[in-house]
Amino acid sequence: MAIDRRTFFGISALGAGALTLSPSFNHLLASPRLSEHPHRFIFIRKSNGNLPQTFSLPTFSEEEKKKDKDKEAFEADLDQHELPVWLRALEDHKSNMTILHGVSMTVSGGGHYSFSGCMGAYKAGRNVISGIKRTTVDFELSKLVPSPFNHVELSLTGDYSTFRSGIVPGYSAPARHQRNYCYADPQTAYDELFKSVTNTSAVDSDNVLLEHLYEQEGRRLKNLDGKERMKISNHVDSIQSIRDRNEKVAALSGVISQSLPVIDKIHASGGPNASLLEKQEAFTDVLLSALISGLTNVVTFTIDELSTPITTLPGNTSRVDLHRLGHSKNIELRDLVKASHMAQVAKMVTKLKSVPEGNGTMFDNTTIIYMPETGAGHHGPDTEAPMVIMTGDNSKLDIAGRYIRLPFHATEGHKTLSNWYTTLLNAYGNPIEHYGDLDLEMSRKKMHQTGAIEQFIV
Repeated sequence: MAIDRRTFFGISALGAGALTLSPSFNHLLASPRLSEHPHRFIFIRKSNGNLPQTFSLPTFSEEEKKKDKDKEAFEADLDQHELPVWLRALEDHKSNMTILHGVSMTVSGGGHYSFSGCMGAYKAGRNVISGIKRTTVDFELSKLVPSPFNHVELSLTGDYSTFRSGIVPGYSAPARHQRNYCYADPQTAYDELFKSVTNTSAVDSDNVLLEHLYEQEGRRLKNLDGKERMKISNHVDSIQSIRDRNEKVAALSGVISQSLPVIDKIHASGGPNASLLEKQEAFTDVLLSALISGLTNVVTFTIDELSTPITTLPGNTSRVDLHRLGHSKNIELRDLVKASHMAQVAKMVTKLKSVPEGNGTMFDNTTIIYMPETGAGHHGPDTEAPMVIMTGDNSKLDIAGRYIRLPFHATEGHKTLSNWYTTLLNAYGNPIEHYGDLDLEMSRKKMHQTGAIEQFIV
């Protein structure tokens, strides 16, 4: 269910039950990073899994084909091969591309949905509050590269025939037992992220409300002690933090003005008549502007889930939805869906490569991870989860330009989603020994499975 901006604002300011701002909304409040060029992360989540055979390179040698079919570990240079047709929007960026095979998602599960589990390396159930086991990796990374909005989540989902709109429950988690909220349509995201420039009266109104709440909650502190005092004190601190954040955003107004995306009128009022491609394009424009203006350094984009309408996708002559597509053998339509996703990834890479930064471009300091929510298919299996990763020249991961297949699930040297996320965190400043749950089968076999994928770290 969508909530309006003012209701969302009130929840974030005062806290209510599980949505108490301290710490669930502290991700909105971080101070800007002192580093001149922070590393940026874009996570793109998709439904229905990723069928491994659709990631194989058509020009593999017979030996490579056999290893790929048998799921044996090996690497291949992408420059020496053609890409699958659905990936060819990224042909000009092959040197930055990694096709990663062999990472399992058994720790998060491979049913219809993984909810926040695929971002936190745990089984989330139906994503009820009690099922949110830990801070998801995107929020953990955002702590390493803080910004005024820190983490931004976008979600292109729906109810099979129409798209969601407004501010809705998301799929990431800022803390254990804390659900994130996200923008469900491009216009809402635009209005909220860029209102310091586009709607200054709303900002003024919010600031008046914040000042009133700050004074009101401050007065309540005078007659309280113990747990109640701590609770209200946290509210007061959180309100002040939002005020501080608004000041930081206001200081970026000049940069934001230069980076504003152009949002077509079709997206007004939630954009009920906008097509899938129009929604994808507009969300991509919004997230790029948010990154370029410095409002955030970490974006999570659910580009589709099983109920996302795809009947407007050009080429979908069967008019099938994503859920039924998952049960079918229509590889061509699956590839068409992924191709529409890759068009957006190509747009992101191309745009970020056009923005100067230091001695290079913004893309030099960016990592894009295109990943399945549930593994290798509609109902799994979750023993593998092919991904496409795009990394810039300043990446701290040594993976670019390669097709990499790691050892298969529950064999020596296998790496889980938890290992992959530990790798990202370790590479970019969090020395955590191991992030995420352990794989039960590997535990039964007493196989080593903790820590980062060391060969990936520069």
